[in-house]
Parts: sequence; structure tokens; C-alpha cells
Amino acid sequence: MHRCLSFGFTWFGWLAALVTMGAVGIFVGFLGIKGLAALNLRLFFGEASPWQVLLGTQPAVGGLWPACLGTLYLVLLSSLLAIPLGIASGIYLARYASPGPKRLFGFAVDLLAGIPSILMGLFGFALILLLRKTILPQANTGLLLSAGCLALLVLPYLILTTQTALEGLSPTLHVAGLSLGFTPWQNLVHILLPAASRGILSGVILAVGRAAEDTAVILLTGVVANAGAPQSLTDKFTALPFHIYYLAAEHRTADELAQAFGAALMLLLLTASLYALAYGLHAGIAKKWEHTPIIRP
Repeated sequence: MHRCLSFGFTWFGWLAALVTMGAVGIFVGFLGIKGLAALNLRLFFGEASPWQVLLGTQPAVGGLWPACLGTLYLVLLSSLLAIPLGIASGIYLARYASPGPKRLFGFAVDLLAGIPSILMGLFGFALILLLRKTILPQANTGLLLSAGCLALLVLPYLILTTQTALEGLSPTLHVAGLSLGFTPWQNLVHILLPAASRGILSGVILAVGRAAEDTAVILLTGVVANAGAPQSLTDKFTALPFHIYYLAAEHRTADELAQAFGAALMLLLLTASLYALAYGLHAGIAKKWEHTPIIRP
């Protein structure tokens, strides 16, 4: 009986994996077929000269270049806001929080993780309305507000993965550095964080991917159609997820729909590049840690 159950679960696991891989393959293949046909310089720069657009002397009207820059700025800024705070909060929960504050903080993180992205965007919009009516009449939606709301949206990924990665380490690692004379801080920096880096960077990858693809938050906090590349943190901007949504909903010609597929393929490639960068960073950190001898302080 147990052998039959084990055999059945094994085959079910293989079937689930094959279905998942097949679905991903079909999706990527469909997007590749539709998107590759639209990939050309005109897709990125419209009718403008690529060199003039890159030099900033001419706008890329009708091209994806401003949306690519807006997406990149948005991801980088939201990551700069969220990653240090998320990792520090996860370290606090795993290493320093007493049971009472840990339960309270953990509940707050779980609550934040359950907030839909559209509500996060509505919060940012309401915040601007409050500022305009009180202390900052010139306040307006823009790149900084969108990045801040996205940082709040991805914060739970970073906190929970950091906490889980640190709490999942072997108990011997928690005392290894202390037994050699390390201070608690040195033990954390030189032993625990490198050992938990794979789990922590998994949270970073999830956060970056969520920040790159979310549309609902930026829809209410600063993104507009056909905006140029942002010149400051308070400027309006456009981004690839919104550009895809806008073209898919409002396209009038086959060329505009093809541009939407090209933009979707570019978003997929941009997200994959960010994932590859995070994976390469993790591999470099892990290799350096493995080949670094433990030195007594």
C-alpha cells in the first residue's frame, strides 16, 4: 500500500513538473514568436534617430525607450528603498526581537504581504491628496511616489526570506564565530549572512521581479501614457508594464498590437537580466565566502 502511494506521488510530482514546464514553454514560445517580429530600432526609438535619442537631444516619440528607462529607474529606486530596510528588518526578527515584539512585527509583515497592489497605489494617491491639502500644496504623483509604494509592496518578500534564511541555519553556525572569539556583530556579518545569502538573494529576486512587473501601483501614483524619460524623481514617467496594458487595451492597428507584444518580450528580457544579475552576485559572494579562511579577530 505504502509502495503504491509512493509510486503515485512520484508520478504526480513528475506530471506537475512537466505541466509547469510545458506551460512556461508555451508562454515563452508564443511571446517570442509574436514579440520577435516586432523587435527593431523603430520599436525602441520610433521615427527618431537612435543616436540623438541616446544623447538626449531628441525624444523617442512612439518608441519603447522612455518606457525601458522608466522601468529601470523604477526598479532601481524601489530596490534601493526596500532592500536595506527589508534585510535589516529580517535580521532583527531572526536574531534580536524578543517573543512579544516578534509576534507583533510578524503580524504586521503578514498583513502588509496581504495588501493588494491596487490598494497600495490608492494609499499613495491618498497620501498625495493629504499632502496637497496640508503641508505641501505642490505635492504630486511621480517616480519617487511610485517607487516608494512599490518598496512597501515588496518589503514582506525581503523580510520573510531573510528571517527564514537566518532561522533555517544550523545551530552550530550561530555559535561557530562566537566560539572563536567573534563579537555577535562579527558572527552575523562573517558567518551567518554569507551562509544565508542564497535565501536572502531569493527574496531580492522576488522583490525585483514584482517591482518590474506591477501595474496597479504605478497606475495611480505617477505613470502616464507617452511620457518621456523622467528627468527628476518627481517627474511623471512611463513603464513597460503600463505600456503593455495601455496598448493591449487601446490599440487601433495591428502595428500597435505588435508593439505591445514587443514590449512584453522586452519586459521579460529585462526581468530575466535582473534575475541573472542577482544570481551572478550570489554566485560571486558564495565563491568568495567558500575560499575565505576564518581569521580570529
